[in-house]
Amino acid sequence: MSQQPSPPPWLVDVVHDIEDFPKPGIGFKDLSPLWRSSSATSRCAVALADGLENIDVVVGVEARGFLAGMITAQRLGVGFVAARKPGKLPGSIESIEYDLEYGSDILELQSSSIAADDRVVIIDDVIATGGTAAAAAALVSRLGGEVVEIRAVLELMALDGRAKLAPNRVHSLWEVR
Repeated sequence: MSQQPSPPPWLVDVVHDIEDFPKPGIGFKDLSPLWRSSSATSRCAVALADGLENIDVVVGVEARGFLAGMITAQRLGVGFVAARKPGKLPGSIESIEYDLEYGSDILELQSSSIAADDRVVIIDDVIATGGTAAAAAALVSRLGGEVVEIRAVLELMALDGRAKLAPNRVHSLWEVR
């Protein structure tokens, strides 16, 4: 059995566990203190961008994926595109419905936001069931982009989101068991 990498201490120190949020029985990982710490945010940007090469654009998934995505795009020196919930983007859009842990939702990208053959990394704050990141990857592909990798700050391994993201490469800074 291979040993899982230890989470970075700087990340563990700034993520707070909130019990019974947003519903009773759910243990929520609050990343708000991460964004409050300039030092932790800088370390997060470095870690999320580490090893990525020849990326044309970063797609950040609404809403907290915007934060992680933007700092990654800045670190890589590339543009940022927001994958949004319905009705938030002007102009021509592509949309996709996807399943959540507790229902379904819709994700949208502006049709002109991804160029044919763009090399794209998708960034989200947390991978849980994988539905949101899978929807973002499907939209990028539909627009002609190539999903190089999906990255997240946290991944809730018990929910097996990686299975839904196959065959995409997935990297998380902290694989929460």
